Amino acid sequence: MSVDTAAATDRLMRFLAVQGVTGQEKAIGREIMAALKQAGVPAKAMRLDDANTRIPLPTETGNLIVELPGRGTMHNQPRVMFMTHMDTVPLCAGAQPKISGRKIVNQARTALGGDNRCGCGILVTLAAELIRERLDHPPITLLFCVREESGLYGARHVNTDDLGGPEMAFNFDGSSASAVTIGAVGADRWEVEIFGRASHAGVAPERGISATMILALALADVKAGGWFGKVVKGKGKAARLGTSNVGPVTGGEGRPAGDATNVVTDYVHVRGECRSHDAKFIREITKAYKTAFEKAAKQITNSEGKSGRVKFKAETDYHPFRMKETLPVVKRATAAVADIGATPTLRAGNGGLDANWMVRHGIPTVTFGTGQNEPHTTDEWINLDEYDRACALALRLATMG
Repeated sequence: MSVDTAAATDRLMRFLAVQGVTGQEKAIGREIMAALKQAGVPAKAMRLDDANTRIPLPTETGNLIVELPGRGTMHNQPRVMFMTHMDTVPLCAGAQPKISGRKIVNQARTALGGDNRCGCGILVTLAAELIRERLDHPPITLLFCVREESGLYGARHVNTDDLGGPEMAFNFDGSSASAVTIGAVGADRWEVEIFGRASHAGVAPERGISATMILALALADVKAGGWFGKVVKGKGKAARLGTSNVGPVTGGEGRPAGDATNVVTDYVHVRGECRSHDAKFIREITKAYKTAFEKAAKQITNSEGKSGRVKFKAETDYHPFRMKETLPVVKRATAAVADIGATPTLRAGNGGLDANWMVRHGIPTVTFGTGQNEPHTTDEWINLDEYDRACALALRLATMG
């Protein structure tokens, strides 16, 4: 049992050349289906679901679901799922992949898209090798998710009834193939509207209520309280850990925050996030932001004694999880890594994964790396040795008795 690594690299280069930023996955979906057909997967085994109709952001297409019937002595064993995501971050638009030794690099000043075209190449290679080598395997579902990079939306909104009832799943997204990710952080996504009062900044500034100043005071309060960036509360083993960040600051709907320098800014819209492996601590970080904004709004008053106001909304973006090492999916994962000659390393990730939602849906899911390096930056590159190991790992996972 071996992988045609040359063909696997060709597929990866093919997928890297197709633009498909988050929410615009139609073209890469077509390319993946074409590659699967060329590998021998019948068209009737592939379908696009309707998750995009439930995603709250414009999304060209649904998740791609592929069902491979079981074969040989393993044909009636429990179904296993392999998954990845099709989309890339917007920074990948215009990427020009090039092979340089045992790396794939980028000739353009963009991100490369190894996150997660690598995963797409691995899953298609898995299907191709199972067919080419006529290997025994259980029923398999391949799931290619949309909009992972903008909120794990494809995995969140997939209808699990469409997946065929897999007993376990293996997600491919990350760097090292031997890293067995069995947990990940959760996150809150929040937004706040800050309402002030406009006034002429040169003639009667005292009559205005500056939404910008409310923002400044709130963020200063958050920073002073230790709730911004890396958040650590307590000491030693009892310490609670998390992160937070403030993202876009606008005037809403693509407008700038403020219309002119001679007008007191009356409205600011802010978005941010809070993360932790502890669900309760996520809520505590989010609450600190809410409290700071409400406090700042009361502090900024005008000459008439009126203050600003805020409207703060938060929702769970994805839930944290940590699977037990004794679970069958984890045991299978570590055994497969050892079988390909690597040393498995159990870890928990500090970024959100489609696995967060799969676990929430009741499908225990382990995540492996794919050879990505420096994702979401213009320095991104792919380690082909690691990519080949991930292809071999997927094949081993699919054929273990």
